[in-house]
Amino acid sequence: MITKEKKKKSMLEVYVFGQHIPMSPDKARRVIDQIRGRSYEETLMILELMSYRACYPIFKLVYSAASNASYNMSFKETNLIISKAEVNASTNTKKLKPRARGRSYPVKKYTCHISIVMKDISFEDEYREVDSLKSVKKMRWKKKHPTIGYQSSEGIWDKK
Repeated sequence: MITKEKKKKSMLEVYVFGQHIPMSPDKARRVIDQIRGRSYEETLMILELMSYRACYPIFKLVYSAASNASYNMSFKETNLIISKAEVNASTNTKKLKPRARGRSYPVKKYTCHISIVMKDISFEDEYREVDSLKSVKKMRWKKKHPTIGYQSSEGIWDKK
């Protein structure tokens, strides 16, 4: 019964992966930290108004995730929130830049992987109701101060 619920909850999420995006992972994390946990519409406004170069690829990923959610899973875009967003380092390309007098200096080009998970919050309330009903059924009401009987040489006496 628990496995069925996990499958249902995973069906409420949309995953998007952007791989080998040509930017530094630290610069992408700076933008991802601003949009994590926000709604879809608020995220689009933030990404349009921020003046970082990392905003455009992240904007494309978020927009793609929302369009996939609305088309494939028939979610409403107003109910989507970004539940998880990660930036991981990818491969680095190393090149040599020619300099004066036959010398050269190494140049590293960083790339990163970006993963974004969007969740539909309209179905989350239904799961909360089901979970709360289960917790009520499992809860056993106990007395706050159980009475314990002790026996001594004078007789039986109660301790609270």
